[in-house]
Amino acid sequence: MTRDTSATASSANLAHDLQYAAELARGAGKIVLGHYGKVERLTKTHSMTTDEAVTDADRESQRYIVAGLRRRYPTDGLVGEENDTGSAITFDCPNPDGRVWVIDPIDGTNNFVAGLGAFAVCIGLMDRGLPVLGVVYDVSRDLMYTAAAGHGAWLGTRRLAVRPEPMNDTAMVMLTSNLLDKAGRCPPFPTRWLAQTNWKIRILGSAALEAVQVAAGVAQAAITMNGKLWDVAAPAAIVQEAGGLIVSLAGDPIFPFDLRGYSGAKVPFIATTPAAKNVMVDEVGR
Repeated sequence: MTRDTSATASSANLAHDLQYAAELARGAGKIVLGHYGKVERLTKTHSMTTDEAVTDADRESQRYIVAGLRRRYPTDGLVGEENDTGSAITFDCPNPDGRVWVIDPIDGTNNFVAGLGAFAVCIGLMDRGLPVLGVVYDVSRDLMYTAAAGHGAWLGTRRLAVRPEPMNDTAMVMLTSNLLDKAGRCPPFPTRWLAQTNWKIRILGSAALEAVQVAAGVAQAAITMNGKLWDVAAPAAIVQEAGGLIVSLAGDPIFPFDLRGYSGAKVPFIATTPAAKNVMVDEVGR
C-alpha cells in the first residue's frame, strides 16, 4: 500500500495550525475581557446598515490576531471584520484560492457592549474556499470550540457530534436576533416558530455561538439571516467535523466560497444536522 505522505503532512500541519489559532483566540479573549464593562459603542462607517456596532475592543482584538497570523503565516491571506479606522473590512488575499484566515474579533458585539456574556472570538482558515479549521472561543465562559479537517470537532477535550435523531418535540433551534430579509421584512417562519410550544427556540445574539451548539449536540439547527463570512467560516469547520451541515437558506452548499472581491456581503446560512436539514430548509422557505 502506498501512503499519501503529502496528505499526512497536511493533516499534521493543520493540527499545529489549530493549536496556534486557539492560542491566539485565547490571547485575544484576554484583551476583550480587559475592556468588558467599560466600552463605548461605536458605529461602523463601512456597514451596510446604519447601526452595526463596533468597539475599540474589536479593533484591538483583531490587531492582536492579525499580528500573530502574519508573524507565523506571512504568505496566507486575511479577511477580518474590522480595520483600524472602521472605514472598511480587512481584505488582504493575494491568492483567494489559497489559504485565507477569516477573523471575527468579537462575535456578539452588542452583547459585549451591554454586559451580556454571550460573545466569542472566532478564527477560521479556508483553503481553496473550504473551511478546514475553526476556533470559536466563548470568552466569558472560557469554552474553546475547535476543529480541523480530519481531526474532529472538540469542546476542550470532549469530542463533539451532532444529534442523530430527526426533529421532534424536544428539538432546540437557534435564531439570531436580526431576522429581517433583504426587503426589511420579517419572514413567516420566525413568527410561526414563536407561536408554537414544541420546538425550543433560543436566541443568543452570536451567530457563531449559536452555530456551534449544533456541533455540540445541543441544538438541531441554527438559522442566521444576516451573517457575514466571518460569522460562518470558523463555526462551519466545527459543525462539519461534528457531522453537521452548513447550507444556504435554500439548502444549497455555501462552500467552496468564492473569496475574490469579497467586501462584506451577507452570507445567510443554516447550520443543521443531516436528520433535520430537509425540515429546516422547508420551514425557512415556506
